[in-house]
Amino acid sequence: MTDVAPVPSGASAPEGTLPPRSPVRSAGEYVFAGAGLLVGIGTIAGAGAIRVPPGSASVLGPRAFPYAVGVLLVLAALAVLIGLLRGRRGLPDDGEDVDPDARTDWTTVAKLVVVFLSQLVLIDLAGWPVAVAVVFGGAAIALGAKGRWAALGIGLALGLVTQFVFGTWLGLSLPAGPALNWIPIFHG
Repeated sequence: MTDVAPVPSGASAPEGTLPPRSPVRSAGEYVFAGAGLLVGIGTIAGAGAIRVPPGSASVLGPRAFPYAVGVLLVLAALAVLIGLLRGRRGLPDDGEDVDPDARTDWTTVAKLVVVFLSQLVLIDLAGWPVAVAVVFGGAAIALGAKGRWAALGIGLALGLVTQFVFGTWLGLSLPAGPALNWIPIFHG
């Protein structure tokens, strides 16, 4: 790879060329790679601590997905770290759609916090599918979705699908709730 000649101040680089690389090492990029590596290793270690019920008939089991995510996190973090050591840096974001003068909308933040905290209560009371519908629909509505019923319907569909996948394929049972307790496929 060839280096690009510096562009004089006030001029723009020719189209299709990259700006010159800064010789300064960005500590933030190394912190990002290190944090990703630590999270990946922690995920793998945590997956190993998951208890598998004796005589589990599940093909994959409850450890398969966390192991896969942990390995992917470690590989991605190592790829970023190797790229950094080879001198590849991320290009700074121009912030084209960010207004630095905009104030934080604390009402929306509060709505989102309440919606996410509702998951703690709703999982046991109403079951997983209803809790997911409230979180997905509530977050979408708080962020300005126009179709409120559509957002809640999509959330309910996501909750039912994940309930089915976890209960049927992985053998794990998420709380089905009083409305779905009578359906056998929603129990692991």
